[in-house]
Amino acid sequence: MPDLQGSHLRLRELRARDHTVYERIYTSHALTRFLGVDRKSPEEAHDAFTAALAQQHAHPRRRYTVAVCPPDDDRMIGTIGLLVEDYGRNAMLTGLVVVPDAPVRGQAHEAGRLLMAYGFGPLGLHRIWAGHRADHTRMSTVMSAAGLLPEARLRQLFRTQDTWHDVTTYSALAPQWREDASQGELRILHGAMALTAERGTAP
Repeated sequence: MPDLQGSHLRLRELRARDHTVYERIYTSHALTRFLGVDRKSPEEAHDAFTAALAQQHAHPRRRYTVAVCPPDDDRMIGTIGLLVEDYGRNAMLTGLVVVPDAPVRGQAHEAGRLLMAYGFGPLGLHRIWAGHRADHTRMSTVMSAAGLLPEARLRQLFRTQDTWHDVTTYSALAPQWREDASQGELRILHGAMALTAERGTAP
């Protein structure tokens, strides 16, 4: 995946030197509180990070766990993922976390938008969905800013911290999402369209 540049954030592939920040996120009670996984031990976080690094070499690639960085700094300040489903042209946004002392605040939705532009563009997806724990109500604002529309409430979808949790889901469809894309997002989308046109296929 190429670097995805936004106005406030940049997404790039994970690198070996990101291990410390990744471990910080996934071994933290606070930062994993609303994720769909329990807090990991340092050993479990190391194994998960190793697996995430290996995603870049998978063919076909179904998982994208990427680093969130400031626009002009290569330092990892968070992570976000995209899970491409095995059927249709669908994918799920997952695992959005930005560390609390990051120099960029209030812009987490842009990480989702950049990855969605890549999904709707180069990956040729038609539908992208995401969800958050129903009691994490502040995420509804992030979902809306990312261009995701409310869809459903899934009862007791996963269990963490010894408790079952409901999940509120959202989705976006490529044709409608493109209508509100920024210039930077359109560059990601149109780059893919130009490539498919050269190959003589429809995007």
